[in-house]
Parts: sequence; C-alpha cells; structure tokens
Amino acid sequence: MSKQELRVNRAIRSKKVRLIDQDNQQIGVVDIREAMFMASDAGLDLVEVSPNVEPPVCRIMDYGKWLYQQKRKAKQNQKSHHSTTQKELRLGPEIGENDKNVKVGHARKFLEKGHKVQFTMRFRGREMMHVDQGRELMVSVIESLSDIAKPDKEPKLIGRRMIVVLTPAKK
Repeated sequence: MSKQELRVNRAIRSKKVRLIDQDNQQIGVVDIREAMFMASDAGLDLVEVSPNVEPPVCRIMDYGKWLYQQKRKAKQNQKSHHSTTQKELRLGPEIGENDKNVKVGHARKFLEKGHKVQFTMRFRGREMMHVDQGRELMVSVIESLSDIAKPDKEPKLIGRRMIVVLTPAKK
C-alpha cells in the first residue's frame, strides 16, 4: 500500500475500527474516539492500514518512523539492483603498444565493476587492406583480458568496423 492511500489520525472517516496495538496484539472492534485516545495515550499515531474491509483495520504505530523505514527499504532495493551497462572502447588498427595497454587497463576496470566492454575498431580508407592485422590486435586484447572476461563471439567485421563484446567471467 502506498503512503498516499494511508489515512492517519483525524483523516480516518469510519466510526468503528478493528484495532491493532503497538505490540501487534489485536484489540478488536472499537469506537474511533477510543482508538484515537489509545494512540495519543501511547504517544503514537493511529494509521488505517486496510481501508477496504468493514470495519477498517487500524494500527497504533509511529507513522514517521514507518515512512522512514519504507524509504530505506526502497533505497536498499535500488542499490541491490545493479544494472549492467556496456562500455565502449575504440581502437585503431595502427594503435601503439602503450596506447593498447591503457585501453586494456580501462577495460579491466570496467569488467571488474561488472560491466560489459565492447571493443570497436574502425578501418579508414586503405586500412581495409589490413583487416588481418586488426583481427590479430583484437585477439591479443582478448587474450590479455582472458583472466577476467570472455568474448561473447569472435571479433566480427561489420562494414568498416570490427566489433567484439567481452563479458565479465563468473567468479
């Protein structure tokens, strides 16, 4: 039930309510004024938790604390749902050894965080004559990351681009 639907204290419209006290003990059907008195006597709120039954069920509780706990639960659930994103790193067929190592380092960090990594190599102009050199470079990148990742498929040439996607290996 969402917090907008819950009625609290004076917003409860029913004359009689089924009451549950702060210790989760069922009191029974009581008059709304008596329930309000019991709640204020305990220093807590009267909250209508089930308005669709006859008579509605009300609970004596700290409404502010309950709202806070609901927000914390929602935040924890959001944290636990880690979305896997795909990061793209671009290479050229004539990339230097050090530049390649820097890209592999970035990919390693992404993979350790649980992201997929897509390596894209674009061939321009006459570089298309050296596709085999590009494939060798891609294979060397895959081998250097083979301890923490595995390729979804072999490097594939699509038009002027060679693409390979690496997925983090199961631990």
